[in-house]
Amino acid sequence: MRKLIYAINMSIDGRCSHDKGLGPDDEILDYYADLVRSVDVFLYGRTTYQLMVPYWPNIARNPEGKTKAVVNYAQAFESVSRTVVFSRSLAGAEDKRTAIVRGNLKEEVLKLKDQPGRDILTGGVSLPAQLMELGLIDEYRVVIQPIIVGEGRQLFDGGKPPERLQVKLVDTRTFKSGWILLRYLKR
Repeated sequence: MRKLIYAINMSIDGRCSHDKGLGPDDEILDYYADLVRSVDVFLYGRTTYQLMVPYWPNIARNPEGKTKAVVNYAQAFESVSRTVVFSRSLAGAEDKRTAIVRGNLKEEVLKLKDQPGRDILTGGVSLPAQLMELGLIDEYRVVIQPIIVGEGRQLFDGGKPPERLQVKLVDTRTFKSGWILLRYLKR
């Protein structure tokens, strides 16, 4: 069975909003490019999907003026074979690799996890909060940026695990920029 990996950047004070000054540097983008190359499905809610697409595909098609790390990540993003978006309001997808799903979240994710292939990657706040509530996330990768922003979306805004969720720290990494990766597996 494939793993569902949740990856997110956040500030020291637990904020996850990219509009509040959070954003990866080249070293972090290289880390994420490697992670993205290890999966073959993205799982998004509408907001995260519209943040990522068409932004990254456009950079992959027109890399002029972008750093090597930005282009590398954009190309990794484009290499993922399938994107599944859970949305009740999104009318259509940007490309043929994207499916809009309106069905039962738990059933649909369990079907995806049961299919052959590499792992599944999700990001954002709202959908992962629901996935966490349903006990569907197998691995958490939280990258903490050394900044305090004081406002914005928080990790798992509105989500509550069905019971106390136990995770096990399996890896840490400190980047040159001071960012820190914490990698946890669900017990």
